[in-house]
Amino acid sequence: MSLKTVGQDELKKISMLELADMILHEEGKAMHFRDVFAKIQEIKGFSDDESSDRLAQFYTDLNLDGRFLTTGENMWGLKRWYPVEQIDEIITTESPKKTKTKKKKTKKKAEPVEEEAEDLETVDDDIDELTRNLAKGDEDEDTAFTPEYDDDYDEEFDDEDFDEDDEDGSYEDEEEEEEE
Repeated sequence: MSLKTVGQDELKKISMLELADMILHEEGKAMHFRDVFAKIQEIKGFSDDESSDRLAQFYTDLNLDGRFLTTGENMWGLKRWYPVEQIDEIITTESPKKTKTKKKKTKKKAEPVEEEAEDLETVDDDIDELTRNLAKGDEDEDTAFTPEYDDDYDEEFDDEDFDEDDEDGSYEDEEEEEEE
């Protein structure tokens, strides 16, 4: 099917993707997206408002349709023109966009705030005090973990109390406490 063999009325009924395929096939080389769309606009007789409404949708459709391939720089061709190896090269070797180098803004260093210095001194003092207390604590006998206190703790929390549930799902020691 060719643009020259199809009548003007039939061309208006054909989808924009089909027209793009026909245009690229007749051209025989990759074309810029705007040029392809301009030819479609001319064939379909779109007004400027209609064109702007359909432009984004056409670009999306062109990207999604498997017949078309972008070769970079918004140039489009038919996928069947390119061997698979070349398609991989086209996709991986697209030229990177040139970006303008921005000048780095130099930030003024903030002057140290006195509050931060005071906080650090307080923390240092606390560390020194804890270190002294720890050193003193090593010299003194620590009574917190003597065996007599440890036994009291063990009696209070007997392991057997937590092992078995009653039929109603409550623990044994709960019932013992209620009885007392």
